[in-house]
Amino acid sequence: MSTNGENIPCEYQAIYLSPHLDDAALSCGGQIYQRTQNGEKILIATVMAGNSSPNLLSSYAQSLHDRWKINSETVKKRREEDRQAAEVLGADVVHLSIPDCIYRFHKHNNKPLYTSDEQIFGDIHPDEARLVDNIAEMIDHLPCHSQLFIPLGVGNHVDHCLTRAAAEKVINCCHDPSPKEVWYYEEYPYAQTKNATEDVLYQTKAIWQLNVIGITEMALSQRIRAIAQFQSQISTFFRSYDDMAAQVYRFVHEVGGERLWCKRKFDI
Repeated sequence: MSTNGENIPCEYQAIYLSPHLDDAALSCGGQIYQRTQNGEKILIATVMAGNSSPNLLSSYAQSLHDRWKINSETVKKRREEDRQAAEVLGADVVHLSIPDCIYRFHKHNNKPLYTSDEQIFGDIHPDEARLVDNIAEMIDHLPCHSQLFIPLGVGNHVDHCLTRAAAEKVINCCHDPSPKEVWYYEEYPYAQTKNATEDVLYQTKAIWQLNVIGITEMALSQRIRAIAQFQSQISTFFRSYDDMAAQVYRFVHEVGGERLWCKRKFDI
């Protein structure tokens, strides 16, 4: 595990589970900034931040590296972007050791598990059935915290779905007499697609309670600034920095802030 500072504290007000090296800033940057400015200790736990194999790289992964314009020490450089974004937001960050799905391979034949956009936004590969347990164990060993923020799974990216499933496994196995407060966040920019969030909520068949976190213009500005630290990723979703800033600004004002959901207690 790595952080953006000294040894991480043993307790936090909240931990935000970020599937990738950008998701927490993209989706929750405003509220994280506001909380740290109020003196709260916040930890971003980036799950799929592990190293890629130096000798294994699929043509699909290589095509992404080419677009990101970082063809050497790619994961190391992306982790540095994550640390810079966390610094903008005033949060600590810890990097877990699971590689991004584009770097994961069959154990026996070394063939890549995910080789296209369709696959990374499709079903979890059958060979990864035990990965949920591995991630859950890592989550269970994170520092103590009062609140846990989980990706809802908007967009159906396999790494987001794995992160959510692992977090829910930890929650459901928790025997703490005073369990932590659990919130789900919608993933931006996937949430910009019409009905994308609503479809995920409906598919769960749970009873959900919405909480819209209002964020100040300063917090919104810092969220945009944090997203901008991921220079390699801007082209993935946006035409330019200005396009990113405009889209984030527009979406936040359309929904009234940053949206969170919790399940009713009898549904967890």
